Amino acid sequence: MGVATNGSSSAAEPAQALKFLIYGRTGWIGGLLGQLCAARGIPFAYGAGRLENRTQLEADIDEVAPTHVFNAAGVTGRPNVDWCETHRTETIRANVCGTLTLADVCRGRGLVLINYATGCIFEYDAGHQLGSGVGFKEEDTPNFVGSFYSKTKAMVEELLKNYKNVCTLRVRMPISSDLSNPRNFITKISRYDKVVDIPNSMTILDELLPISIEMAKRNLTGIWNFTNPGVVSHNEILEMYRDYIDPNFSWKNFTLEEQAKVIVAPRSNNELDCTKLKTEFPELLSIKDSLIKYVFKPNQKTSKA
Repeated sequence: MGVATNGSSSAAEPAQALKFLIYGRTGWIGGLLGQLCAARGIPFAYGAGRLENRTQLEADIDEVAPTHVFNAAGVTGRPNVDWCETHRTETIRANVCGTLTLADVCRGRGLVLINYATGCIFEYDAGHQLGSGVGFKEEDTPNFVGSFYSKTKAMVEELLKNYKNVCTLRVRMPISSDLSNPRNFITKISRYDKVVDIPNSMTILDELLPISIEMAKRNLTGIWNFTNPGVVSHNEILEMYRDYIDPNFSWKNFTLEEQAKVIVAPRSNNELDCTKLKTEFPELLSIKDSLIKYVFKPNQKTSKA
């Protein structure tokens, strides 16, 4: 197939006509993608090659013969992005060299690549003030360089603009209905001794991962802010957690200045403008509505109406 750009072809293509090659088998998003494909009867396979190894990637594509490729691999750090500050070459190898190699191989084979990237490349500024409702758009230039992780992600996003076969999805602070998963933003902050309280754009995976599959079917490319519309604060999430899950739950707040003393690299806080995604998928729920529908209602343990 030729490289498809923004909306050409197969919105109505049956599942059997699709075949996905997914990178990131051991990761959270990669694992969820495989489960979604299995549930929907979409044939898929996980890539065995290392992203930075072109020969291995080409062998994967030869063996699988996919219609689309998904990249959910990369380095975010364990237990968090502070790891990247002291493992810079490893971070570059996966997040920059690996992603660019996969994009280039896919371009050569005429394949659309759905790339799960990050929206943690912006921070509130004079033109996008906290509480203003003015979010960063897809064409805006990243302004957050506080962490090495975010630096590498901003670098690779800029370079990927030259690959017309790539669909870049800016994920932020991902959340799912699996409240036992340590990567889940809700699980993280519910276990912290103290949390900051800042409104942010976030991604509800239960709602948005199926949309990413639909984006592949539609052969959509380019950069997309891949979060639910609006913002939600740490305290608002923990209030929902208390109301729906554990009425005895409590937490303490601290300031950004106090947080800075216990982390290595600053964290991104921002609102992304989701007009583009909402226009393509009008059914997309606001962040607070999506939290209730996909996360808190299914996990509800209290008598809250």
